[in-house]
Amino acid sequence: MRKFLFVMLTSPFFSMAQAADSVIINVGESSKVIFAIGDKKDLETLKQYDFQAVINDLAAKLENGDTTKLAKPAEEYVKPTEETSELRKVETDNTSDEDWDDSWERRQNQYRHEYKSNSDREKRYYGRRTRQSFNLDLGMNNYIGKGQVPDFEPYTVKQWGSWYVALNSTERTRMGRTFFLEWGAGVSWYNFKYENEAIRMAMDSVGVSFTPAVSDVEYVKSKLTAAYINVFAIPVFDFGGNSRKAMFFDGHHSESFRVGLGPYMGYRVDSYSKSVIKADGEKHKDHSHQNYYLDNLRYGLRLQIGFRDADIFINYDLNELYTAGKGPKLNAFSFGITL
Repeated sequence: MRKFLFVMLTSPFFSMAQAADSVIINVGESSKVIFAIGDKKDLETLKQYDFQAVINDLAAKLENGDTTKLAKPAEEYVKPTEETSELRKVETDNTSDEDWDDSWERRQNQYRHEYKSNSDREKRYYGRRTRQSFNLDLGMNNYIGKGQVPDFEPYTVKQWGSWYVALNSTERTRMGRTFFLEWGAGVSWYNFKYENEAIRMAMDSVGVSFTPAVSDVEYVKSKLTAAYINVFAIPVFDFGGNSRKAMFFDGHHSESFRVGLGPYMGYRVDSYSKSVIKADGEKHKDHSHQNYYLDNLRYGLRLQIGFRDADIFINYDLNELYTAGKGPKLNAFSFGITL
């Protein structure tokens, strides 16, 4: 009995170039039939092929000692349907053997070209190193003076109500499989809401002062707001290897844990004090846009720890909030959640 190795590699539909699953059927003692399946959808196509016709053609070539590949194109082994049988008969009658050979070579070349194009597209997509996103920082801010959060000082702020808000455009660049650099720019606002609603800020050539007002009115609010334009560069380890930064609102959910620590720098673009009083049953607001000797620059370190679709962040300014000698020695910080 003639033994043979039936490995289907000469036709595109039997290509093992990207096989994900394979089935090996042992035939006799030394022969095998190998099916290499790269896509489960191809199984439906596989059902349409007439393998008996393939075996018959192969057996005839072996009996004649012909070692060349099967000359018929792959489509010729598809079982004809009622709709295609008549069309195939017409095409077969009008096609010579030379035409079949030319057609086969053209189809093979076309397949190789399409396969290479698909591979290049997949490579380009996987190799995309940077993705952009917009994120919102929402939390609270305070400051540290003499190693602790000030208490019983005229500039002591409320823990609840001293909001920190930032809008950031973030680029995430892949540096390694799980190592990324998150960099970009944004705008942020410090809101220092004073514990004593009667505190009023003033500035002169000596510096900034915090003095409680004395009047027969109800003091509702007193705060200082400072706005900055910032840049940042945060090295991040994302143990899920996600190329996209997690965002709460974009519908792309992440289940990975990530941690990052890096520097930021900001430039003050506006600052103002705001006070609100209530007199004769009506509220009265007062704004005063001044620099109050706030340092124009801020720089510090940012720690962010994330899981799923949100990060927890802590920002700490390494430089003092006020110009040296013009205000209290305070280092601002903020903490909250990134969405």
